[in-house]
Amino acid sequence: MRYDLVIFDNDGVLVDSEPISNRLLAGYLTELGHPTSYEDSLRDYMGGAMHRVHDLVLERTGRRLPDDFDDVFHGRVFAAFERELEPVPGAVGVLEKLAADGVAYCVASSGSHERIRVGHRKAGLDRWFDDGRIFSSQDVGRGKPAPDLFLHAVGRMGVAPERCAVIEDSPLGVQAAVAAGMDVYGFTAMTPAAKLAGATRLFADMGELADLLAG
Repeated sequence: MRYDLVIFDNDGVLVDSEPISNRLLAGYLTELGHPTSYEDSLRDYMGGAMHRVHDLVLERTGRRLPDDFDDVFHGRVFAAFERELEPVPGAVGVLEKLAADGVAYCVASSGSHERIRVGHRKAGLDRWFDDGRIFSSQDVGRGKPAPDLFLHAVGRMGVAPERCAVIEDSPLGVQAAVAAGMDVYGFTAMTPAAKLAGATRLFADMGELADLLAG
């Protein structure tokens, strides 16, 4: 393995949550008088922290979202996770390979710690991620596309940025990894390759990732 640390985004990379959360986000924003399609949500919010939703709505409409917006939204998302969430096909195999080879890995997600843990538990990934391997945008001042979260993760893991590979499926995440000085592998299962053009390498099947990282 040519990297000392592999950093995974969570939503859409480890857990197949993006269709669920963006469907619910679009619906809730529309309910509140901010008409949003599923495609709009993917374009504007996929890969971003919750403050991005608040910031964009305020910027575009001059109206603030309700104070309980995050709590209501996450309640809906967590309930849907319990019914629907699955791991991304191939993700378990990648984690098994990294663990077997003794390669350090972690997750650095725009989602909250609670969202990460709920998703991992439902998808059966919690055994792969102890507290020391989970980093959230809650831990830093600025979420993706700022590099802060990735730099925080490598600082805690004790690895130089240039020795890291980031696995991302959103344009915001790719931008953040590039800004952090890291190689980034763009996962195109849900995102058109053209939108991840800044990535070091693109791939469409998570089952291919271990070989790509070793190549």
